[in-house]
Amino acid sequence: MSAQHEAGAATTHRVVILGAGYAGLSAAIQLASRVKRGEKVQVTLVNAQERFTERLRLHMTATGQRLAELSLPELLEGTGARFERGWVTAVDADAKTVRIDDERVLPYDTLVYGLGGVADTAAVPGVEDHAYTLNSTQDAEVLADRLSRLGSGTVVVVGSGLTGVESAAEIAERHPELNVVLVGRTEPGAAMNPKAKAYLRSALERLGVSVRSGAEVVKVLPDMVELAGGESVAADAVLWTSGTRVSPLAAAAGLTVDEHGRIVTDAALRSVSHPEVYAVGDAAAIRQGYGVMHGTCQGGMPTGVHAAVSIVRELKGKRPKPFRFGYYHTPVSLGRHDAVVQFTHPDDSPRGLYLTGRIAVRYKETVTASPWPTWGRMKKMPASGAFWPRGGRFTRVREAR
Repeated sequence: MSAQHEAGAATTHRVVILGAGYAGLSAAIQLASRVKRGEKVQVTLVNAQERFTERLRLHMTATGQRLAELSLPELLEGTGARFERGWVTAVDADAKTVRIDDERVLPYDTLVYGLGGVADTAAVPGVEDHAYTLNSTQDAEVLADRLSRLGSGTVVVVGSGLTGVESAAEIAERHPELNVVLVGRTEPGAAMNPKAKAYLRSALERLGVSVRSGAEVVKVLPDMVELAGGESVAADAVLWTSGTRVSPLAAAAGLTVDEHGRIVTDAALRSVSHPEVYAVGDAAAIRQGYGVMHGTCQGGMPTGVHAAVSIVRELKGKRPKPFRFGYYHTPVSLGRHDAVVQFTHPDDSPRGLYLTGRIAVRYKETVTASPWPTWGRMKKMPASGAFWPRGGRFTRVREAR
C-alpha cells in the first residue's frame, strides 16, 4: 500500500455493521443515506447470507409457502454501503477488528453489533439432535420438507410465545392431516387482554391445535418429548421455539454483557465498556423506564436507525441523544385467514383495544411488509426513518441520585 493511499485511508471513518436483520439493515441504509458525497465515511454491512431473512414470515416458509427472495446487495443499492458476505468468527474490541470466515480481517473505527438471537437449542437435552428450528430460511425449508412427507402423525410445537402460536396455527391450517400440539409453560396469548386471549385460544381450537399449558419440556427424543413430572407426548416432528440465545462473540470480545449474553448499552445504545461499539436489536440489553426491551421487529428497526443517527452526530462532534422507544402493538397471525392484533401501552402491557378476523389479517400483513417501503423512503429521505413512538413517561429512565 502506498503512503498516499495510507494517508487517504487514515482519514476515512470505517463503520462496520454486523448482521443484516431488521436492525442491522436499518442501520446500514440509514447511515449510508445520511453520509453526504465527499464525506470520508465507509459503511460495510457483514452478513452470512446474501438473502434477507424475513423472520416475521418464517412460519410460512416452514409450511412450504414461497416468499420473495430479497437480495441484500439490491436492498443496499444506491446508498453507497458495501456488502461483505461471510460468517463473523471473532471480534477484537481492543484492536478494533472483525474476523470473517477465519480468513479476512476488517478494521473498524465504529462497530454496530447486530448479531441477533436464535432458538436456544442447548438448554434442554435432545433439542439440538431431534428438533427443528426457525433460525433461518434454510431451517424453515428443512421443516417444510419434513412436514410435506409425514402424511399423518403428530407435530409438537414447543413454546407458547408468539412464534410458537403462529407456527402451530400455520401448520394446522396447511396440514389438516396432522395432529398439532402446542406445549408451553404459559397460556397462549398470556400477555393479551382477556377478550383478545380468548379469541386467540378459540382460533387455535378451530384449527384443531391441542394446547398443553403449564408444561415444561425436559427432554426431546426421536419420537416424543418428555415433560417435567414424567409425562410424555408422542411426536413425529418437534419444532422448538422456546427461549432464545445470542452469539457468544460479544462476551468473548470482552464487551460487557448481561446474563443472557446481550451487550449492555448506555442510553445512546453504545456499549458501556467500549463506547465505539453500538449494539442494536436482539443483541442489545437496552434499558427503558419500563425495563429491558425484548426483541421484536417493531423495536429492532428503531434501534438500528438511532445508532446510525448517533454515529452521524458523533462524526459532527455532537453528543448522541438517548434512545427511547414505546411498544404499540402485538400482531399475531393465525393462519392465512385469521389474526389477532393486541394494541399495547408503551411498556407492552395490553390496552383494551384489539382487532380480530380479516381486518386483523390486513393489519398484520401491512406490518409484516412495512420494512421494504420504509427502507425505500429512507434512501430518499433519511429523516423519514426516525419516527417511532417514544413512549412518554413509560420510557424515561430516572437517573440515580
